Amino acid sequence: MAYKVLAQSAPSATTATDVYTVGSGIETVISTIIIANRASSAGTFRLSVRPNGATQTNAMYCAYDVPIAPNDSTTLTLGITMDAADVLTAYCSSADMSINVFGTEIS
Repeated sequence: MAYKVLAQSAPSATTATDVYTVGSGIETVISTIIIANRASSAGTFRLSVRPNGATQTNAMYCAYDVPIAPNDSTTLTLGITMDAADVLTAYCSSADMSINVFGTEIS
């Protein structure tokens, strides 16, 4: 078990994007998610955890339309536990967002 970068993504604007999927036979603890807004205008983001890759529902959101200032970042320290095939999904208001996910995979 080691702490590491689990995923990095620059999602397309207004598109639900799978940022991280837990591999077969693995459990994951996401410790930190950093969302950076690289744009000179404000934006918003959404994050959800989809158990076993299920179709998105409102109950799955951990964050919804959270504002982020221009040229700024938001750090979320969460401790999200995920099982094999669970998916972390992001949705950003612009293509100028970067998402970095840190944590531990347990096999």
